[in-house]
Amino acid sequence: MTNQDFDSTMRFETKSENAEARHAFQVAYRALKEKGYNPIYQIAGYLISGDPAYITSHLDARNTIRRIERDDLIEELVRAYAALHGDADFGR
Repeated sequence: MTNQDFDSTMRFETKSENAEARHAFQVAYRALKEKGYNPIYQIAGYLISGDPAYITSHLDARNTIRRIERDDLIEELVRAYAALHGDADFGR
């Protein structure tokens, strides 16, 4: 591998908005909040590690979020962040 390989940007293509991922986040966030956990830390822990024990089974949140690939969840987070910060072209 040469330095030139690190100078190029790979193109990552994906589908547009993922309603299932958004729903999974909503369920997990609500369930974690209701159980007294910090949803941000717990969801980040799950996304980083892949360990479903970070997500409570309350409201079937663990099963709901596990149905979605973690890379799809991360894409949805980035999409939501960009939309929140005014990037209207994001995801098109």
